[in-house]
Amino acid sequence: MRHGFTAIQALALSLALAFLVLPVVAVFLQVSPAAMLTQLGSETATQAIVVSLRTNLVADLIIIAVGTPAAWLLARHRVFPGRRLAVTLLELPLVLPPAVAGIALLVAFGRNGLLGHQLNALGLSIPFTEVAVVLAITFVAGPFYLRQAITAFEAVDPRLVQAAATLGAGPWRTFRSVVLPLALGGLAGGWALAFARGMGEFGATLIFAGSLPGVTQTLPLAIYSEMNRDLDAALAIGGLLIIIATAVLLAVKMIPSWNPTPASSPTSARRFATSSSTSR
Repeated sequence: MRHGFTAIQALALSLALAFLVLPVVAVFLQVSPAAMLTQLGSETATQAIVVSLRTNLVADLIIIAVGTPAAWLLARHRVFPGRRLAVTLLELPLVLPPAVAGIALLVAFGRNGLLGHQLNALGLSIPFTEVAVVLAITFVAGPFYLRQAITAFEAVDPRLVQAAATLGAGPWRTFRSVVLPLALGGLAGGWALAFARGMGEFGATLIFAGSLPGVTQTLPLAIYSEMNRDLDAALAIGGLLIIIATAVLLAVKMIPSWNPTPASSPTSARRFATSSSTSR
């Protein structure tokens, strides 16, 4: 009976791997590496790569700059009125359909949207610009970083934070010297997931920013654009995104090894105590 159940598990695993891996393998079987490199050198692909990298870089800077202190606040104060609601609202874009996210951004920042009149008064028009791409990526990818960052900060031993405060460190120095180094592996993993999600963003960007070559057309939008004109080009761009996603997943698996000192280890407290006493 035990061997029979093991056989069923092995069969289920084989079916899952076959179903999930087959479409990915099919992409690379349809276009040779030489043809893929040639297609990626085309004007459409080059412009899409530049737009994707540029907008994702800006979005990631915003996500990290805003998300890191926000996540630390939620992780440090685990019990306060409205915390569950706040976390739920921060995670809401994770389960929103991309089309809904795009429409929501449009009615919030569009010319006739919730903030449309204020933006118009400032001479700003966001929809169908590169700024719209950045906002779309930030909206859909930000929760991936926030969720991981909260988890990473919650894993930091509160006793180390208390020890740093006892040694005379202020909130900023404690965060910079104790909390941030211990949570760095988790934060890097959250950034990697956010970056992968941002590179693959399609629906919200299409509705809110459109697909203007060289302006708002990202790699996923370029695939959609090339599907009916040049299937090889679409496959080449798709292959590039698969490679990026695979590299990100592998990096996430390896990230814990970047932080050899466990978050609860007293070694960090001793190091901070030593540095504090030395600086005095």
